[in-house]
Amino acid sequence: MSTLLEFRDVSVVYGASHALQDVSLTVGEGQIVSLLGGNASGKSTTMKTILGLVRPAAGSVWYDGQDITAWSTPRRIAAGIASVPEARRVFPDMTVEDNLLTGAHTRRDREIRRTLSEIYEFFPRLDERRRQRAGSMSGGEQQMLAFGRALMSRPRLICMDEPTMGLAPIVVERVLEHIARINAELGVSVLVVEQNAELALSVAQRGYVLRTGHIAIAGTASELLAHPAVREAYLGQASDPDADPLALAERIARDAQELDEAAAAGGDTADERKGE
Repeated sequence: MSTLLEFRDVSVVYGASHALQDVSLTVGEGQIVSLLGGNASGKSTTMKTILGLVRPAAGSVWYDGQDITAWSTPRRIAAGIASVPEARRVFPDMTVEDNLLTGAHTRRDREIRRTLSEIYEFFPRLDERRRQRAGSMSGGEQQMLAFGRALMSRPRLICMDEPTMGLAPIVVERVLEHIARINAELGVSVLVVEQNAELALSVAQRGYVLRTGHIAIAGTASELLAHPAVREAYLGQASDPDADPLALAERIARDAQELDEAAAAGGDTADERKGE
């Protein structure tokens, strides 16, 4: 599988603070990748860096084999990178159709209406509501509209920021189904930024956990779901619900190292102590 998006040792600095430090990650062609982390972990800065809204202080961003670190946001969108922002951010006083057309603002071809028809075919509910004000739609319908708006630019990669935020559980299930369909049926790669690990990893092939600007844990979705630190910090199995995943991972590694050192030093084992 070829790499579509890649961060190579990316660091982003706000004043004296590192928002990202030496972050390396990849999104493969046709993959869904989840980026997990709590507040102030660097997730939003990662999104902004992908979209060209902030520039790295060090490292580089690559897309489809090209170094795009210095590219403007419009150039990145025209090259096939789209976004679904947090809280959907549709234009509430505009119609559904006008909202969709804003997603094609960087295009100069004559196929925009054809793409619009394809979006209506993919999301029939939007077709039914095309003349309706976006602000009068339900949260789930607005999220569908945000997906459709991103697809209007004919992207190869969509970055989705907290797509399930504030939605009812039954609506969340539909949103995840839409993400899986966009990937499977349209061949679009997806980077999902989420705090809910179980939801995000249920549709992803790979995942990364950010902690204070560092990649704390990386692996396949199944590896992350089975990882003790992820299970404790994100899946509700922690004795401390605010436990940090990197701290947990470091603790696990430290405990294992101490056991290895004790064994190497010939210290008493538990069985030997029982015999005393």
